[in-house]
Amino acid sequence: MEQLTLEVVQRAVSGSAAAFRCRRRLQPAGGTGDKVFPPTFAGAVYAVEQRRIPGREMPVTCVLLDSVQSQANRMELALQEAIDAGKVRLPIIVVDFSGFDPTGDIEADRASGRLIDRVGRITSLQVPHRLADAILRDSNLDGHPFRKSARGKTLNTVSVGNATPLLELCPTALLFGMWDSHGPKGGLGPKFERAMVSEIIGVGAEVADLRRGVRRDPLEIRAAVKVRKTPDSSWEVAKSEARGKDVVAPSEVGHSSVPFPKQRDKKTDENYFDGATIEYAEQTTTLSLICLRRLRFPLNGSVDPDVDVAARTVLAALGLTAATLAFEAGTDLRSRCLLWPDGPMTWELLDRPGLEPEKYSLKGEEAILLLNGTVAQAKRKGLPWPEEPLILKPSRALVDLVRLSQVEATKEIVETP
Repeated sequence: MEQLTLEVVQRAVSGSAAAFRCRRRLQPAGGTGDKVFPPTFAGAVYAVEQRRIPGREMPVTCVLLDSVQSQANRMELALQEAIDAGKVRLPIIVVDFSGFDPTGDIEADRASGRLIDRVGRITSLQVPHRLADAILRDSNLDGHPFRKSARGKTLNTVSVGNATPLLELCPTALLFGMWDSHGPKGGLGPKFERAMVSEIIGVGAEVADLRRGVRRDPLEIRAAVKVRKTPDSSWEVAKSEARGKDVVAPSEVGHSSVPFPKQRDKKTDENYFDGATIEYAEQTTTLSLICLRRLRFPLNGSVDPDVDVAARTVLAALGLTAATLAFEAGTDLRSRCLLWPDGPMTWELLDRPGLEPEKYSLKGEEAILLLNGTVAQAKRKGLPWPEEPLILKPSRALVDLVRLSQVEATKEIVETP
């Protein structure tokens, strides 16, 4: 099988190819028929549905093992690990909490207003909403609110026709999607659809369990710590005795996790399930080149088709690299959901309708070289690709919100299952 090269990606992006696709089957690491545990969603239920499967006369019961959002998070994590290892260099934003590290004495930290648990550095690859996340919004650049700084204001002007600022600040937002719903325009903020989509399902499922699990806020903001909305559309930590319509939970300003549903009682609830068995799992990953072709990357107000192609090629290579690195990191989705692929990863290029897709192999090291090659070409076209992170410091209000949430967490009784 041919290796996926820079020339192939360039031809695909500049031509009329629709997408790169990778489909692979997996089995539980314990072997065929071993139990797996799907994620749970609102109402403490699994995502079960009937799907049409090629070769099956009737619809088949399937269960979602890893959602599109979760797969995007895993690919971002793979990129973050590659950055930490010095293998790739991407434009990222870092919120640095290191100046608020705890002393180790919880009571002293409570009294001094310092954090109780170390937060460290959080990047735009780790926050839930990428460049539009509230953690970045509520941090400062050179002493000024990020979204009011010259760099942050560029987010107010981005669109499909002007994606250059996103390429410079957070290119993964153009791959995995973004909606600036907490920005100055609210729900009218710019939206970018996902070009990279991946999902894992269990086929032929016999479902049983109800465990809890959602992607948690990396700052562990607690709902018990209230905030007060201010007239300038900002917020501040509310005093404990504060009341009124403007006093709300942190989730109202974009912080904190989705609350867990209550754990059901296994002894008394007849609907308490215990895992699922499947015939096999299937992962489907697609990178839409059509979506990338909608993006324009003007430089100094001028649009150049060659520049657009160079930027789109970088994004395509970035998506292929993220997926390949995530594949090679393994498919350990959660406790008791470790999957093993039946065969090697193969990328298919959907180029000419009616013909068999072209098939290519791609390993992690090859993907990194591919990405670096596209970045070098983009730079020669004048496109921005800063390799040093943009460092932000959390605002005082954000630090207070985190600190009070950590204090609240020390009061909670943790039950060991």
